[in-house]
Amino acid sequence: MKAETFLPEDYRPAEDEPFMNERQTEYFRRKLLNWKDDLLADSRDTVEGLQENTRNIPDVADRASEETDRALELRTRDRQRKLVAKIDAALRRIDEGEYGYCEVTGEPISLKRLDARPIATMSLEAQERHERREKVHRDD
Repeated sequence: MKAETFLPEDYRPAEDEPFMNERQTEYFRRKLLNWKDDLLADSRDTVEGLQENTRNIPDVADRASEETDRALELRTRDRQRKLVAKIDAALRRIDEGEYGYCEVTGEPISLKRLDARPIATMSLEAQERHERREKVHRDD
């Protein structure tokens, strides 16, 4: 196990330092782990809330409203579950030394893009090309 990299609280990756150096890698690892922890805590809260709030509501409109709220909450949690899988994949890329590089071109993904979307696997240009191609080939 490697020693933990020191990272000041106010550290932000900068373009003038070597790309994906130890500090940048550690910054993104912590960012991803914190995001994952938040999502998992929200998920636990949802499960607890659903278990505690199961009750028989006699009014049909109130029951329908509560069921709609639950369905929306479960859809949100399903999206977050998929997001956790993407976070885990990004953490694996960090461990393998592939994080921060476009899976299409192999070029570095901009630090601004990674900071905004740490699970990004493509550079902005490659992502835009992918979305244009997807739009053209989409079956409507």
